[in-house]
Order: sequence, then C-alpha cells, then structure tokens
Amino acid sequence: MNDVLTSSPPAAGPGWTARARRTRPAARDWQRIALVAAALIVLFMGFVLPLALLAPQSLNDGDGFSPAAYAKFFTHHLYLDIIVSTAKIAGWTAVLSVLVGYPYALWVNRLGPRMRVIAVIAVVLPFWVSILVRTYSWTIVLGKQGLVNEALAKIGLIDQPLELLYTDTGVLIGTVNILAPFFILPMIATMRAIDNRLVLAARSLGATPFQAFWRVYFPMTVPTLVSSAFLVFVLGFGFYVTPAILGGGRVQMLATLLAYLVNTSPDWALAAAISVLLLATTALVGIVSKLVRKDS
Repeated sequence: MNDVLTSSPPAAGPGWTARARRTRPAARDWQRIALVAAALIVLFMGFVLPLALLAPQSLNDGDGFSPAAYAKFFTHHLYLDIIVSTAKIAGWTAVLSVLVGYPYALWVNRLGPRMRVIAVIAVVLPFWVSILVRTYSWTIVLGKQGLVNEALAKIGLIDQPLELLYTDTGVLIGTVNILAPFFILPMIATMRAIDNRLVLAARSLGATPFQAFWRVYFPMTVPTLVSSAFLVFVLGFGFYVTPAILGGGRVQMLATLLAYLVNTSPDWALAAAISVLLLATTALVGIVSKLVRKDS
C-alpha cells in the first residue's frame, strides 16, 4: 500500500509525447487561421465592400441601369481637360521626384553612418507634421508677398511678384514636397543593399567612374526607381489636400472634382464612375510597374 502511495506517476511514453507535439502545432495553426480570418473580414468590410458598391452606383443614374455617367465623363470637354491636368501634374510630380530624389539618395548612400542618419531623418521628419500644416506653410512661401517673391525681388530678378500660388506651378511644388519622400526612402534602402565592390571591380577593369555607375550601379537601382516613380504618380493622380489648398479652386484635379460632385453638386453616379476609373488606373499602373520591374 505504501509503495503505491509513494511511487511517482509513470513517465510519459513516446506515444504521449508525439501526441502532444501534434496537438500544440495544430492549436497554434488554428489561432493563426482565426487571426488571419478576422483581419480579412475587417479588410473586406472596410475596404473591398465599399469599393465593390461603387460599380453598381456608377451605373445607376436614378432611373435604372445606365452607363450615362461614364459617357458624360469621357465626352464632356471639361472632364477631359481635368483628366489631362491631373495626369500632367501627377506625371511631372513623378519626374521631379526622380530628378531630385535619386541624386539625394545617392548622396545619402555615400555619407558616413552619423551623417546618413541625419540625412534620412531630414526626409522622415516632415511625416511627423500634419499634411495640412505643411501645405498651408507653402501659401506663405509662394504668395505674392511670400519668401520666394521677396527673395527674387531683392536680388533684382523680378519687378512684379510671380503668380505662384493658385497655379499649376504652386500645386506642383507642394505636391513634390509631400510625395518625394515616397520615392527617396525606397531608393535609399535599395542603394544601401548594393555591394559597392561591384563598382570597384568595374573600375579595376578599366571603366571610368561614369561607366562604372551607368553600366553597373544604375541598372541595379532601375527596378526600385520605376516602381517608386509609379507609386508617386499614383499618389499624385488621386491627391486632394495639396491641390485643394494651393490650387485655391483654380487648379482642377480629379480629387477636387470628386469633392465638388459629392459635397456641392451631388452627382453620385458620376462621382462613383470617376472613383471606379481612378481605381482601375491605379490597378493598371500597379500591373505595369510589376511587369517593368520583372523585366528589369
């Protein structure tokens, strides 16, 4: 009897251990599946479903099914002018972001560790400030009595203040300021991952500095350059805050047109049609970006 009370419980055999190992991963797998399913439900309800409802709304003109909103958008000269204006500003935003951002990223990559951190912080720091504050600050810089006009007048380059505010130029300056970091940061990360010994090897084989850069270094940055430029273009194509403030209602873009159609002249079918077209443009640009990146 005492032997029974004092004896330790039998050790778990190999069969019990195997069953426990099979049970624990299975439980963890179900937890992962539940978390992913919850995230997908939230994504579907908050993003996919509202977008899916746009298509029927764009085909409902109040009297039933009709593609009249799309026909109106593509045939009215006012809307065609807005498409051209939006594409022009978004395209120039992407081009200027490349022209400014690529040399900056190249310069950052050649700095020492401390200075590189400071240079990256200079790009990231504006994200900590509200986009409204950053945009309104440009009204002070670009106004007729702003810093730019005063500086140009003092050095004798202009006699009359330049019209920078409420013009395409002012909107373009503000848009590049807001969206250029979306190009610069991926380029810095890509350039940091490139092995500089490849450039040194090209130099040792007789290549000039420009040849080593153009034939060895630059091709390795092209995929990121293309995808980041497309990203800036897409963001600029649907940008609202900066064009609305710096454009002052004179520079019309698709996003400001949408705000007008929804808030001032409620034309839900046309607004939904424009939203569907913007979504399709974004998807098309994303596909082209992927194909270009794969070919590169």
